[in-house]
Amino acid sequence: MAIRKVLIVCFEGVQSLDVTGALEVFAGANTARGSLGLEPAYTITTASLGGQPVRTSSGLQIVPETDLDSVEDPDVLLVPGGLGGGRHDPRLVAWVRDNAGRARQTVSVCTGAFLLAEAGLLAGRRVTTHWAHCAALAERFPEVEVLTEPIFVQDGAISTSAGVTAGIDLALAIVEDHLGRDTALAVARHLVVFLRRPGGQAQFSVQLATQMAQREPVREVQQWVAEHPNSDLSVEALAQRASLSPRQFTRAFSAEVGMPPGRYVDRIRVEAARRQLEDTKHSIEEIADDCGYGTTEAMRRAFLRMVGVAPAEYRRRFQPSFVPSLGES
Repeated sequence: MAIRKVLIVCFEGVQSLDVTGALEVFAGANTARGSLGLEPAYTITTASLGGQPVRTSSGLQIVPETDLDSVEDPDVLLVPGGLGGGRHDPRLVAWVRDNAGRARQTVSVCTGAFLLAEAGLLAGRRVTTHWAHCAALAERFPEVEVLTEPIFVQDGAISTSAGVTAGIDLALAIVEDHLGRDTALAVARHLVVFLRRPGGQAQFSVQLATQMAQREPVREVQQWVAEHPNSDLSVEALAQRASLSPRQFTRAFSAEVGMPPGRYVDRIRVEAARRQLEDTKHSIEEIADDCGYGTTEAMRRAFLRMVGVAPAEYRRRFQPSFVPSLGES
């Protein structure tokens, strides 16, 4: 097989983990193949304007291998984040604008999406970036459709990922696409990360996306709900667990968590079901029961309302190797 060329762009203020995280994934793929007596799959090059050393946002100095103007056409052009979404060196923007078309795949990590947008590459595309910068990206580049939840988005030849470690997820997805699941799994095991979180998975779990209650009884109920999605999670049952009246509990929960208990339960159950659809071979019926829905129709309605697709379609998108049983929908 032909060796694919990966070019990682470096610049002053770049996020170091955006560079090294993806680099370790591609290098890990080479190591995994070498252990099987196979040739490397990637050549990996770091480059900057003029080949100059750059200082990362954390103060680490990186010495790139070469000048951006001296590199051959890459198969994968990877643009890391940095500068907190600020404006980039016009020379760098011009280089990306003039050279991205030479790559088969152009990839951004975190706020690297701003550099791609400045270069005019994201107009009319669906993209994502670090959750803290999604609003700024959408406001500054209204021609770009910014998705706030996914950890990465692939739109044609351009892929964008959310903050920092999401670049590892995207790099693993690229390796899996190029070399297959076994190689990607070997890399993930070496790095001690998930094989990959599906791109449509939210940047935050429900517990991270919502507030943690200050009152200990309410906070304990939050944790209990997450650990027992198939239990009786009615307001009355949860209020009894918190030693409050249903009215007191609803008022306290809504004020401290930022949403009513019923909506929180809905989100927890959908998140639990999504994980099982992504990671297990359990049937839709089993998952509906495990996650407290009672019926597959109740889970289907919840998915259509909150995710936009039915459970079976969600599984087809994010676990493509799964073969559904007859009649599963």
